[in-house]
Amino acid sequence: MNDLHMIKKYSFLLLIFLGIVACNPTDKNIVSVEKTVEIESIGPENGTLLIIGGAAKDMFYTKFMELIGGPDAPIVVIPTAISSDTLSEEFLNNYKQSYIDRGFTNVTVLHTRSAVEANSVEFISAIKQAKGVWFSGGRQWRHADSYLNTKAHQAFLNVLKRGGVIAGSSAGATIQGSFLARGDTKKNTIMMGDHQEGLGFISNVAIDQHLLARNRQFDLFEILDEHPELLGIGLDENTGIIVKGDTCTVFGESFVAIYDGTRWSAERDTIYKLPVGSREFYFLKEGNKYDLKNRKVITSKK
Repeated sequence: MNDLHMIKKYSFLLLIFLGIVACNPTDKNIVSVEKTVEIESIGPENGTLLIIGGAAKDMFYTKFMELIGGPDAPIVVIPTAISSDTLSEEFLNNYKQSYIDRGFTNVTVLHTRSAVEANSVEFISAIKQAKGVWFSGGRQWRHADSYLNTKAHQAFLNVLKRGGVIAGSSAGATIQGSFLARGDTKKNTIMMGDHQEGLGFISNVAIDQHLLARNRQFDLFEILDEHPELLGIGLDENTGIIVKGDTCTVFGESFVAIYDGTRWSAERDTIYKLPVGSREFYFLKEGNKYDLKNRKVITSKK
């Protein structure tokens, strides 16, 4: 058999094999190459988010008051993340008073453990009038248990649609993401627990808090390894982000960690793409801005 005949024979066999591959793309022994779909993280079209990493000082309440338009704007404060053992009538009265002591004059405290109540017209009436909503710290799964996919949840979204403000610290920060980090009912060290869905004021994001204060800066990788489509945001205490549209701006005393598959060098004003599986992240400080949709720090470069 001459060389030309051999080439023709094996070329024909190769074409048959490729035809089989094309007809059987789900065969477990065949690796198909598909175009990577870009997943975007999208902030609210209207309104503002104030997302704080815990231990919020008075400057965050001052900023909240500024964002809602002043001390007389109606606000709803939600302590639901706090344990029921603590949420006595006396506690709720004191919780309301703490906002009045900070200068707010039109404060409604809303709390329920019942999704049925969260679906009632009576419960959401105050949210429908609110210029701002503040979610408490505690355990974020309690917020989810009471409000996720209820009429109250839709009313929160409508606050943003009207140009209002949603704020929260610690658990009140994490609940604002789409993936609920530390949402386990047993303990808060489980990153992917029995509650994994947040209220989703930002899409395709997992938010952690108390980051450096509790040495948590590597914990988000437990989520991102399983859900690489997510953007990870880690907030240290007394530090937050102000989100308007798809832009967030760091506000506060410490740092925000960004887990987006890149490394940003502020000194070089350069963004470096990281290999898949990298355990790197970078920090932003007060005044730095980040583009959620395109998942990159907003640098001085045009």
